[in-house]
Amino acid sequence: MPTLEVERVYWLPYCSTCTKADQYLKDKGATVARYINVKEEQVSREELVALCDALGGVDKLFSKRAMKFRAWGLHEKKLSDEDMLGYMLQEYTFIKRPVVVTKDQKVLAGFSAKQYDQLFK
Repeated sequence: MPTLEVERVYWLPYCSTCTKADQYLKDKGATVARYINVKEEQVSREELVALCDALGGVDKLFSKRAMKFRAWGLHEKKLSDEDMLGYMLQEYTFIKRPVVVTKDQKVLAGFSAKQYDQLFK
């Protein structure tokens, strides 16, 4: 079985979901070329748009589970794609994590073992 080559992972090293996903990839024999800590490294608008396009929409990358989603009253608003992009640029916690980008440009956001297993086929 060929090794899965992961080009980059957008994550937070202290996020339990991120570390679980990373361990899952490693247990399956994947190699990760680069980790991007979204708190320390601002994700550019261009990167966000490219990730959203690969995922099939801005809503697939925007995290409604972020604490600030409710705290800022966003749950009471109808957010446009542009709104969501703006919030993700302003506050890293609105980016669903982890985001895995494989060498062949498959992109996944969040962690699901079933979803990750599809990368190895």
